[in-house]
Amino acid sequence: MLNKYKLLYHLSIDINKTKLYNKPRSDNMKAQELRKLYIDFFVKQNHKEIYSSSLIPENDPSVLFTTAGMHPLVPYLLGEEHPLGKRLVDFQKCLRTGDIDEVGDENHLTFFEMLGNWSLNDYFKEESIKMSNKFLTEVLGIPQNKIAVTVFGGDAEVPKDMVTYNVWKSIGYTDDRIFFYPRKENWWGPAGETGPCGPDSEIFYDTGKQKCSPECGPACNCGKYVEIWNNVFMEYNKTKDGIYEKMNVHNVDTGLGLERVLAIMNGKSNVYETELFMPIINKIEELTNISYKNADKDTIFSLRVICDHMRSAVFILGDDKAVVPSNLDQGYVLRRIIRRTMRHLKKIGTCDGVMIELAKVIVDKYSPVYDELKRNEQFIYQELQKEENTFNKTLDSGMKVANKILKDLNPGMELDGKTAFRLYDTYGFPLEFTKELALEKNIKVNEEEFKSSYKEHQEKSRQGAEKKFKGGLIDSSIETARLHTATHLLNGALRKTLGDTIKQRGSNITPERLRFDFSFDRKLTEEELRTVSQIVNEAIEKNIPVVCEEMTVEEALASGAIGVFGDKYGDKVKVYTIGEYSKEICGGPHAKETGELGCFKIIKEQSSSANVRRIKAIINYK
Repeated sequence: MLNKYKLLYHLSIDINKTKLYNKPRSDNMKAQELRKLYIDFFVKQNHKEIYSSSLIPENDPSVLFTTAGMHPLVPYLLGEEHPLGKRLVDFQKCLRTGDIDEVGDENHLTFFEMLGNWSLNDYFKEESIKMSNKFLTEVLGIPQNKIAVTVFGGDAEVPKDMVTYNVWKSIGYTDDRIFFYPRKENWWGPAGETGPCGPDSEIFYDTGKQKCSPECGPACNCGKYVEIWNNVFMEYNKTKDGIYEKMNVHNVDTGLGLERVLAIMNGKSNVYETELFMPIINKIEELTNISYKNADKDTIFSLRVICDHMRSAVFILGDDKAVVPSNLDQGYVLRRIIRRTMRHLKKIGTCDGVMIELAKVIVDKYSPVYDELKRNEQFIYQELQKEENTFNKTLDSGMKVANKILKDLNPGMELDGKTAFRLYDTYGFPLEFTKELALEKNIKVNEEEFKSSYKEHQEKSRQGAEKKFKGGLIDSSIETARLHTATHLLNGALRKTLGDTIKQRGSNITPERLRFDFSFDRKLTEEELRTVSQIVNEAIEKNIPVVCEEMTVEEALASGAIGVFGDKYGDKVKVYTIGEYSKEICGGPHAKETGELGCFKIIKEQSSSANVRRIKAIINYK
């Protein structure tokens, strides 16, 4: 007997044959149905399914979180052979915070799921486009006249992508539904200064809204067009001289937004009215006197922010890499998301403890798909409670500061925007809250100055991130490969010194240094640090070959290979062995032999979070 999702898939194929589709195939499609239909479709096109990677990228400092399905596949997009072959498909959990201030509108999210398929030097533009279109129009039944596409329009460095244009034309798209755009809109990469890159072709759903102007198109933000899919064609290499050279190999990287497509299939005007978010909203309604259907615009905005941010917080905390709220890196983003949630919860009048109740709804909803949430369930609730307690204390401190500031001002005076921003940035006071406090004393707040300070802060943060997170797995330099290999040796040395119970909790690599997080409940002694360094340098001195083998997961684990982070793997994996010192399942760049590493030196050992230690180290080349 066919299972539910297989049955749905086969039914869709039967209907396709009768050409009955002129609307989406279902107005009550569930997320799991959409995931299954997508995977099944591409498996039938000879793709191998891979599993969602961690939300925290391994050995990739170019980003704080996995922001797209391609991140875990960077080594293979750069030329490494994937154990499962040249055609891959998955659904990947992702998180982006660049548009966090847009969250609350119809479609912007911080956490989202990306359905993706890849060609690693196999099929290219024609096959990719035709498969994308077939899935949307035949499997999902979205009318072709509701779809618009964009194509790279060319510039002085790279010609117009006429191949892609001609493919869309060949399958029935008219010129009024094909839009040429410049590099800003339709080009991907390179991720760094140099490397693989290429044009992309984005797919948009036409909502049916009136054009905002005669020039209105998919690049317009008026809401008529919603991006649902992107096909990236990596066919160029940008050299250090800034020249775009055609590569001998070509890859396809695609991504379809699950939440947005689900909203379309359900006939909803926004993602928050799908079954992914309504259980969270219903729980808020149960705990308050709020009705989402009858709420005013500001309350609806707050409810959406709460739904989105709670999902993000639960998935970050539920990741096996055990990120906790802090003032650095992923922990800082997590803290910001949680505190922004609490601000909006307080704004709609909820009491303490609501976050945990909402988290339970999310864990129940997603744990059948992402089992790490159930595995880390108590950790999620524990950290949410801790952060709520900490933030409440911060708010109390902020009230004392705010009252003191306002006490020195007379009615009719103005509170400067820089001070208002300090209350926001340091104590979590939203502008509206500060305005309410000031209004009680007939004091105005300089909102324009606040916005200016806020914008300046955003720009500084962006520049800092760009500077800090330069490199990563996208950086395939020799230096990065050597430091990555050093993390293997360090992991092995720590296990030999401290015991096999320690587990890797994260890593961060730049061409200059490595950072390695691991589970341990105390500070390492000087003697332990010396022992760890000696073991690593001993392995380097022996100039041991770094051996790579492909095998099944069962074979890898039986051989003693470490599978870090509790990740799910495909049928075959790569196992890197360094003599008796290290044996790990891994997909990153590696040195050919340990003698390339030079001299290993630990420069710092410190706490990263509760029961997690952090080592920073360098290698000095001979």
